[in-house]
Amino acid sequence: MIENPKTIILNKIETLNILVVDDETGMRLAIERALTDYQVRFPYIQEKVGFKVFQAATGEQAMEMIETSTPDILLLDHKLPGLSGLDILGCLAKSNHHILTVMITAYASFETAVTSVKLGAYDFLAKPFTPDELKSAVYKAAKHIMLQRQAERTTEEKRKLRFEMISIVSHELKAPLSAVESYLNIIHERRIGSKLEQYDNIIERCLARMQGMRKLIVDLLDLTRIESGQMKRELVEVDLWNILDCVIENNLPLAEELSISIETKGIKPLKMTAEKKEIEIILDNLISNAIKYNYPHGKVEVALEQKKENVVITVSDTGIGMTKKETDLVFEDFYRARNEKTQNILGSGLGLAIIKRIAELYRGSVNVNSQPDRGSVFTVKLPIANV
Repeated sequence: MIENPKTIILNKIETLNILVVDDETGMRLAIERALTDYQVRFPYIQEKVGFKVFQAATGEQAMEMIETSTPDILLLDHKLPGLSGLDILGCLAKSNHHILTVMITAYASFETAVTSVKLGAYDFLAKPFTPDELKSAVYKAAKHIMLQRQAERTTEEKRKLRFEMISIVSHELKAPLSAVESYLNIIHERRIGSKLEQYDNIIERCLARMQGMRKLIVDLLDLTRIESGQMKRELVEVDLWNILDCVIENNLPLAEELSISIETKGIKPLKMTAEKKEIEIILDNLISNAIKYNYPHGKVEVALEQKKENVVITVSDTGIGMTKKETDLVFEDFYRARNEKTQNILGSGLGLAIIKRIAELYRGSVNVNSQPDRGSVFTVKLPIANV
């Protein structure tokens, strides 16, 4: 009986079960000897692949074994007493078994080949054959199976990731939508009076929530475009200081509101080959975070430097900082530190994840050093020349 489950993983060796169906005992034993201890490795697949061989002398015995436990590969003799190889193929074609069949025949003909293929045969092995020819046929069949499984695993992982992302986005949007709905009901029912100015604070809260939702949607679209390779990129020479000046100007109102100073240092000009929008995203996320997670009257410092063949962007703040556990997770999708210091700070949880993806596009890096209540230092390293 063939062992279950049909794929066995031991010490990172994935075992495929092979059922040899041939009425010649010598042929069955020769195939088993040739494939004993035979292992192969395929590109993009970590595990080695080995084989366990089972034998059936007749078509009837083979069908019983298949029904009991389905093999991965079937080495099927065309001419058998009782049920022939083609009969077995016909039965399998009507079943739900997923078996890769290699037909073994000494009576190969065009008609036989056409019929076998129509019934689902994957390959042919003509008698007599050498051990190397046998291994070549098994290698090809195993490669097909492993790549197919890899594709199925990737599809399943993508499905789970998509479901996870939808769930997280739904959760992140649910709270602000509920808040805005509650505020609008207060305004609609005139609960705090009939004067418009009495509702200014509520309107400001609604606008802040809407801004947070818009940020989440924009970040999510950016992340999706980057990972799908659909973000339009035009790599040209850019001056990082020109981009930095624009980003600081956009973030200045929030900094002034919190009485936070922004200082810059480094060599001017500092040029590199890059997509301007991507550098804007990096600087904007780092600087806006340094402001949002800072203390009132704190400081943000941005340094642009050249070190050998790289530009190094460093953004430091005097803010609330993070624990070691938080810094280990901070570049994960949708991660946000949840504590009493961050509960009123709006964010999508995607900004730093996007920075990491962009840095990877440039074959660069991003890291963080942080201490609670002493601030954080984010460092992005990107090669000056990019193709």
